[in-house]
Amino acid sequence: MKACFLLQRRFAYVGHAMAKILSEKYGVNEFCGYVSVRASFDFLKSQKDIKYSALLLDDEIHKKFKAEPLDYNYLKELEKRFGMPNLWPYIEMDRVVRRNQLLREYPYDTPPYTHEEMLKILQVKTKAIWKFLQKERPDVLILTVVADIATLFLLNAAKSMGVRVLFLKPARVGELHTLTEDFPNLSFAENVFAKLQSGAMSLPEEKRRAEKFLKEFREKPSPYSHQDTPDKKPVSKRRQFAFLAPAKFLISLRWTLKVFIDYAKNPHKDDLFVVKPWHYVWDRLKRKARVLIGFEDLYDEIDFRENYAFFPLQYEPEAGTSVFSKFYTDQLWLIQQIARSLPVDFKLYVKEHPAMYGYRSRRFYKELKKIPNLKLIRPTEWSFDLIKHSKLIATITGTSGWEGILLKKPIITFGDVFYNKLPMAKKCENINDLPYLIKERVENFHHDEKKLIDFLTAIYKESVDVDLIKIWEIEGGAHVEKNKQALTAYVDLIAEKLDLKPRN
Repeated sequence: MKACFLLQRRFAYVGHAMAKILSEKYGVNEFCGYVSVRASFDFLKSQKDIKYSALLLDDEIHKKFKAEPLDYNYLKELEKRFGMPNLWPYIEMDRVVRRNQLLREYPYDTPPYTHEEMLKILQVKTKAIWKFLQKERPDVLILTVVADIATLFLLNAAKSMGVRVLFLKPARVGELHTLTEDFPNLSFAENVFAKLQSGAMSLPEEKRRAEKFLKEFREKPSPYSHQDTPDKKPVSKRRQFAFLAPAKFLISLRWTLKVFIDYAKNPHKDDLFVVKPWHYVWDRLKRKARVLIGFEDLYDEIDFRENYAFFPLQYEPEAGTSVFSKFYTDQLWLIQQIARSLPVDFKLYVKEHPAMYGYRSRRFYKELKKIPNLKLIRPTEWSFDLIKHSKLIATITGTSGWEGILLKKPIITFGDVFYNKLPMAKKCENINDLPYLIKERVENFHHDEKKLIDFLTAIYKESVDVDLIKIWEIEGGAHVEKNKQALTAYVDLIAEKLDLKPRN
């Protein structure tokens, strides 16, 4: 058994820890990896726990595009074999190549490359990844996300070779995490769900847990991740400028100096993901200036007595809007279409994502305010209150849609998301149908409690209780040893899907 890990950014430390468990507990002794940033690559090369047969560094491949002659014959053949149906989805989802985001703060949106340069980047990365996979021949590819040219091609190329694919994915139920072969869906849970629905399977213990979760959630709703809530994010002017307090200001100043010093010492300044310190400072200054000017005069008051649909703005950039919503990526345009599709007595409540406070411009919100039946809600408000009193939730692929289902609300989505499998959610495939879809949802909605409980039961059956968001995104993999027990439970689930048995 040979496992290939996508080891992107800070997940590299967590993925490596999982590889160690696969080796120690299940005897998997062959590993390879695709690595996104140099710091992770250097760590993986220096460690002595696992001998990777090959580690491919995205930063190094990217640099080769400058010397690459553009080969349209190659690209046309690539498009025939791996197009979706063309090659533009690979480029469009790559936030750095297409928009220069991540290196610059949203809403920066100026491509750093020409069309021809983008094609050369696509060319060098697909060639390198195909050669890598042909040489390594892994049995399974383990990854958490597809987010750029390299990861999307790695996924599609591996599938074309018959390689098993396992995505690590939050189940959106407490701290549960699950596996799926079909991101963004929950393939294993969906198989169990189908058996529960047909009566071919009964899971009384998991059903009890599902019913308990649902009861507690409805009594006291709680987000699956507390990191993106109004309590945790600085969604007010006071909290945004808390860094000016003497003690915090010194910390901020030291951190800014460190950014400049680290850049000056970095021998790989031309790596793809290296942020220039002057861009770091300038983008943050602009964000603070937006907050200083403020948005308070643009907010409307909530009136729970009126009929309204709720549209929570989604975080950008993220896969939910850039990958899984296809042509519904412009949230301003989409909101305009939703507003004009509502019944005449409805308002459209729009609320900013807590993590996006200060990023979008006043111009964006002022465009929203031109919509006569729209109310802009303060980001300090909790979405659960807005969901509970709404008549309809409209979302691209947001978690608010899932929370709405749990609270018995009709949902309209505009992208591919796991809860589309339930009849309480309807995906808008054609924007011309939206007014009729809204009318049907509002007037003829039926909540199916049995299907919801069976779906939750299936999720409990196919998930483990591990706070991977904390281990990976918050701790950055710095404390993987103390989280070994939780990670072992996740690896056990991976091993189950691969029919691996523990070593004697």
